Amino acid sequence: MGWPTEEPVDPASVLDEIKAVRREGLTRLRELDVPLLRRAASTASEPTTLAWPIAVERTLRAAVDLLGEGDLREAAERSLGLSPALRGRPAADRRRLAAGVYGVSVERFRKSQEAEVLGQVAEQVCWIAAVGTAGVPRRTGGRAAGLPSPELQHRLVELRGGGAAARIVLHVHPVELVRGVDVVVAPTNTHLVLPGTYKASSSAALRRAAAVRGPSGIVLRDPLQEGLTAWRERHGIPHGPVEPGTVVPTEAGALAGMGVRRVYHAAVAIPRAGSNDYDVLPHDVAAAASGVLALLAQEAPASDPPLRSVCFTLLGAGRGGLPVEESVSALWPAMAAVAAGGREVHLVTRRPAAAGAVLRVLGGRRVEEAGEPSAYRCSRVAEGAR
Repeated sequence: MGWPTEEPVDPASVLDEIKAVRREGLTRLRELDVPLLRRAASTASEPTTLAWPIAVERTLRAAVDLLGEGDLREAAERSLGLSPALRGRPAADRRRLAAGVYGVSVERFRKSQEAEVLGQVAEQVCWIAAVGTAGVPRRTGGRAAGLPSPELQHRLVELRGGGAAARIVLHVHPVELVRGVDVVVAPTNTHLVLPGTYKASSSAALRRAAAVRGPSGIVLRDPLQEGLTAWRERHGIPHGPVEPGTVVPTEAGALAGMGVRRVYHAAVAIPRAGSNDYDVLPHDVAAAASGVLALLAQEAPASDPPLRSVCFTLLGAGRGGLPVEESVSALWPAMAAVAAGGREVHLVTRRPAAAGAVLRVLGGRRVEEAGEPSAYRCSRVAEGAR
């Protein structure tokens, strides 16, 4: 069941329901009258039956994810209680935390930014439900645009040449869901300070997933930040930034349960003084990628079993503001070298639009292998892709 094309749905009507969710919270979804959100959820997934509140929450999460990295998404997550530990918080607390993203008062946020934030979520819900602002259907194959089907969550890039073949697997899902990859490469800032676990970035997600928790869920250890701090101490750099492009290895903490053995932190984001913004330069991303190669060559044979696979995130393409195309181009030489060396190479992004940009960039590349030009092609991964 989708949106009926003869009855266009104004995003403002969806916005009214989203505002009700903001006021009452996700824990009271079942008590709310939200027919448009329920219909959007049924369009984007299997029939919702009695589990419709779960489907509605997943649809809201998908809509917020489509906002991309940045303040808009972070404020939406806090406002709607989609951030960790905020699910059951009162509306006033969530609004205050959302206002903090923009550094404004609660009243200023309520009168200004909140309407923009929730309005954008409403637009994305309509898009997910295959309707534009004019009610034009955008469904493909019975699924809503923007929500990749399971078989499209991985794409395979095959490189051929010199009688050999190498592969790069592109993941289209959150980085913390990567399984069975020895090393995950994540961006960080040049001060080696990870974002809070309540943030929306890939580094925050990895820090959250790597945390070692007790039976009650309380964090007992913060392995990623602890590892970065210990690295500073070992290298005699107690304060200040490191050189852009520096790569720091840490243990994986609880990510070991997903098969991840190491996390390589690539210092590519240079904090902009007096703001919450960063600058990321393509040559720093390229330098970090080369650093990953060097570190992998050093650690791989010393590990038991040897490290055989590495997963890159799109370094700098989030809060750093680097276009996806530039991030991929900067990473490409290192990824090609790792693949040509016989190791598994993975690249992960949670945004389908970014995945499309990645495939377009890779589609124009050539790789020299064993002295011969290597063409490569993209195809859907059949089975066994991580």
